Amino acid sequence: KYSPISHHHHHHHHQRKRKKSRVQVRTSSITSSFPSFTSTMARKRKNCHNSSGSSRLRCFPPAADSPPDKSDGDVGASTTAAAGDEDNGDKQRKAPELKTLYRRFWKVAAPYWFSDDKAQARLQLAAVFALTLGTTGISVGFNFLGRDFFNALANKDQEQFTKQLVYYLGAFAGGIPFFVLRDYARETLALRWRSWMTKYYMERYLKDRTFYKIQSQSIIDNPDQRIVDDLSSFTGTALSFSLTLFNSAVDLISFSNILYGIYPPLFVVLLVYSLGGTAISVFLGRGLVTLNFLQEKKEADFRYGLVRVRENAESIAFYGGEDNEIQLLLQRFRSAFENLTQLLIASRNLEFFTNGYRYLIQILPAAVVAPMYFSGKIEFGVINQSVSAFNHILGDFSLIVYQFQAISAFSAVIDRLGEFDDVLDSSSSKSSTESLEEISLSYVKSAPVYEYNGSAPIASQKLLEVESLTLETPTSKAVLIRDLSLVINRNDHLLVMGPSGSGKTSLLRSLAGLWNTGRGKVTFYVDDVNDPQSSTSSLSSTSGKLEGLTNPNARGIFFLPQRPYMVLGTLRQQLLYPTWMDDPIHGSDDAKPTGSVPFLVTQQYSQNTAGKPNKPTTDDLIQVLENVRLGYVLSRFRSLDSTEEWSSVLSLGEQQRLAFARLLLSKPKLVLLDESTSALDEANEGHLYRQIEAAGITYISVGHRRTLYDHHSQILHIATADPGSDKQNWRMDSINRDTVHNFSGRLSRDPAS
Repeated sequence: KYSPISHHHHHHHHQRKRKKSRVQVRTSSITSSFPSFTSTMARKRKNCHNSSGSSRLRCFPPAADSPPDKSDGDVGASTTAAAGDEDNGDKQRKAPELKTLYRRFWKVAAPYWFSDDKAQARLQLAAVFALTLGTTGISVGFNFLGRDFFNALANKDQEQFTKQLVYYLGAFAGGIPFFVLRDYARETLALRWRSWMTKYYMERYLKDRTFYKIQSQSIIDNPDQRIVDDLSSFTGTALSFSLTLFNSAVDLISFSNILYGIYPPLFVVLLVYSLGGTAISVFLGRGLVTLNFLQEKKEADFRYGLVRVRENAESIAFYGGEDNEIQLLLQRFRSAFENLTQLLIASRNLEFFTNGYRYLIQILPAAVVAPMYFSGKIEFGVINQSVSAFNHILGDFSLIVYQFQAISAFSAVIDRLGEFDDVLDSSSSKSSTESLEEISLSYVKSAPVYEYNGSAPIASQKLLEVESLTLETPTSKAVLIRDLSLVINRNDHLLVMGPSGSGKTSLLRSLAGLWNTGRGKVTFYVDDVNDPQSSTSSLSSTSGKLEGLTNPNARGIFFLPQRPYMVLGTLRQQLLYPTWMDDPIHGSDDAKPTGSVPFLVTQQYSQNTAGKPNKPTTDDLIQVLENVRLGYVLSRFRSLDSTEEWSSVLSLGEQQRLAFARLLLSKPKLVLLDESTSALDEANEGHLYRQIEAAGITYISVGHRRTLYDHHSQILHIATADPGSDKQNWRMDSINRDTVHNFSGRLSRDPAS
């Protein structure tokens, strides 16, 4: 006997769970008349129900272009508004309007299909669609095979029955490869798309210091999770959903004919039923998008909390803050747990409706068609055929009902990526639009300046000029430094001092172009002899229009931040960072054969190589380690190519000396040091300063120690700014050293120059 329920049930439930529940297209089941086969076929990867929270909702392939779940018009708040105040905004976060969602879907999905890789991409997409058509054709074939099979059974026709069995066998053998290859083609295309998207997003995230803006002003939560998890589920889901839609359309056309031919009124009833069901499920599930969005955010926050424990293991261990950490982590987990509980309740309520909707009508086709069989109008096999066709059509019409949870999870992913995409776009275009008042930063080709001290001209080279700079904090717009002007010439070593919190590091931030809130002009004089971009104009104003010019390191200016930063990788990479890349000699041969995609191979960005000194040899690296008194590190780690967790195996002082080694290797004209010797003893500090002075590098240091006086010729005192007054809160002094060679640079400059 056929079972009206069994085959359709598996039909919609077959999917597969990946790291973050990848979605699977609902296969039009190969045969509806052989439930046992269908269920094994369809259930081969059905393990969605025991997967973890957020995944569970991503089981079904969500609808890409038809997310109807937010048609409630009263929810109008655009999501970007809610993005800024995420901590208190969680509760108020509204589901985005359908329009916003559609715009975001298109904005996130479109670039790949119009990119350099478009020929290959469109070709693969066409292949996937063709295979999908094939699978639908096979399903229709099985529908007719099933009819004849049951007819033979009812007529007790042994010979015909055996023949039908053989047909079935042949059809299975021919049909299975289509189903497997369709899935394989789709998965590989999704992977290729994801690889392209990942690179595209990472490039934009790291361009124009967007990553710094997002982090320092906490514009959106967890960009890392959006790049890793959301992109992965977006590409997989978008593909499987567009296929599901396409599949349903084809399915609908082919099976409507069959059903309509058997009994037209049945078709009409089905249409009305499914439209009603869709409306109800949209109404019942309208809150799911927001819950899914928050679930993603809270899971990512929890995970980030655990990563922080790894990064700051030593500090936590010293403080003995384990109890505290576990409280904070549990609190983050609890927040995810509570949200998921709500999500599950909402899903459960929806599920009551969906299941009722799916099974109540199962009895209808048999009830309607059976009297025609009893009166002898049709053969027995037609009952089975009509039930099978009915279920196919029900599945196609009720796509939204069956997939509702997945659609809402997918909408949340679209929402997160769309928000991220908008932030990345606004960040890169901001430089032109929002220049009401900001610090202008430019690099200018330098020319020697002649100063007269009464008799002979002395050539001195200007390196940096700051004109009437007023610096404000980006968020609260509090004034830190008022109206600062100074000039740094070659070998004018400047020391910046002031109480903690008075804006010394912020001054360096504005010089590096990380902060541009305030007024004034900063000009670096660089000799870019062999810099291809600016040879066209001697005054290349760089508000980020020309690629690579925003990177001061390429123009002979080097910043050492307060916290020493250790890259992931070998000791050699530590030393070459950030000026050169270490060409990975090993491993590249092994990685080739697996069919890598052209856009994942990192090309050397040529624009930075022009002005760079030649890449240091191994001997240079060993020599520079000796120069900063780190020679013993080599013996401790065997070779330059050993990989360690450097930020924990090297002491802070060793990390600071390593930073000086980086600096000596890249030989800049000017270096800005932010308390870069704070962890060193005075002997080592003096040694390092003598090294960089001997290398002919001009330096500006921020520091607190009096011992630094010996290495500098001028000092800039910054006081804490008084919000009430308009007086300048800084003063310049010369440091009189008994040496003469530093004297020429300062000549007749009064402290306020």
